[in-house]
Amino acid sequence: MKRIFALALALCLTVAAAGCAVAPSAAPAQTAQTTQDAAETAGETTGETPLPELPGLTVLSAMEKVYATQFDVYYCEGGYKYLAIGDGNAYLLVPEGKEAPAGLDPSVRVLHQPLDSVYLAATGAMSLFDAMNALDVISLTSQDASDWYVEGARAAMERGEILYGGKYSEPDYERLVNTDVDVAIENTMILHTPKVIEMIEMLDIPVFIEYSSYEPHPLGRTEWIRLFGAMLDREDEADAVFRERTAVMDELREFPNTGKTVAIFLVDTSGKAQVRSGDDYLSRIVEIAGGNNAFDYLDVGDSGHTNVNMTMEEFYATAMDVDYLIYNASGYSSGVDTLEKLFDKSDLLRDCRAVKEGNVWWIGPETYQMSDKLGYLISDIHSMLTGEEGEMTFLRRME
Repeated sequence: MKRIFALALALCLTVAAAGCAVAPSAAPAQTAQTTQDAAETAGETTGETPLPELPGLTVLSAMEKVYATQFDVYYCEGGYKYLAIGDGNAYLLVPEGKEAPAGLDPSVRVLHQPLDSVYLAATGAMSLFDAMNALDVISLTSQDASDWYVEGARAAMERGEILYGGKYSEPDYERLVNTDVDVAIENTMILHTPKVIEMIEMLDIPVFIEYSSYEPHPLGRTEWIRLFGAMLDREDEADAVFRERTAVMDELREFPNTGKTVAIFLVDTSGKAQVRSGDDYLSRIVEIAGGNNAFDYLDVGDSGHTNVNMTMEEFYATAMDVDYLIYNASGYSSGVDTLEKLFDKSDLLRDCRAVKEGNVWWIGPETYQMSDKLGYLISDIHSMLTGEEGEMTFLRRME
């Protein structure tokens, strides 16, 4: 009856004109301790801060991290886990059969384990669940089967094991209730529709917002698999995948910068070029792989945007002499996978040195759903820069 009443309230709220944002929860200062094995494997850690004091909980230790800065996992007495997210939100994982302790800050969202029925609207996280063989906990998702490049997710939807639960901004509230969802996992896009957060939580379904896109190191996005592993009590599986998918860093650590320049771009529907500033995670990938982003000089200030639009003439002024062009064939720009299709976008590109030397590549839209394999993209670009071309995962040469 509680769920039925909550659903009725939510449906009423749908037609209401007013709405309010959900205030961020108080969270302790982040820690960046990590397991010794992971730290030694990667050769770096994100730093350390003291363990927090939490009312009603005894904090025993913190998950040690390697690259991620936007989450912390604190292990508490009695099997409780406290999750602090970079936006200031906090969550308490309560073991099956137990209750949240008295004195807990009311702003902390409580997640009761087991979390075996998830509405996953954070599309970048699907590959992480798939990589640790945890698709069985996903009941609903915000994309149709045809929109998934994660083959495990596509196949599960085609078998009816995962159902469409509506897009992140317009979820199917009735289906969320009927599926008995334990938690809705969203990315930061949900912050643009705070009313949806409110409505989902009126159904007694906590909303968990992941901030992987805010990670300064690209492999920080991959490390979110360890956060989700903690939520599902699958730390061992998550750690094993993380170590395997980030092993490329050991291979590149001692490799000097090649000095070669790279421009990652696309041409939008208005005919303008969209490039990546130096703050973008793809630019960071190029840097780690041994190259230099040709548009690293762009200053985006405090806008938070890492994509910069410019006329094709402005783009050409820099791109004409770069060593490598990489076309970002995703979204509305997908399908540009040959030179002729590229020249259809702009004939100016014919005169670029990279075109004349056969150094034009493209990455497909599947890249953006594969958070677990960003290390492979680093390896691909490193192979491109060094001429050691073998089998690549995401990067293809344009012919």
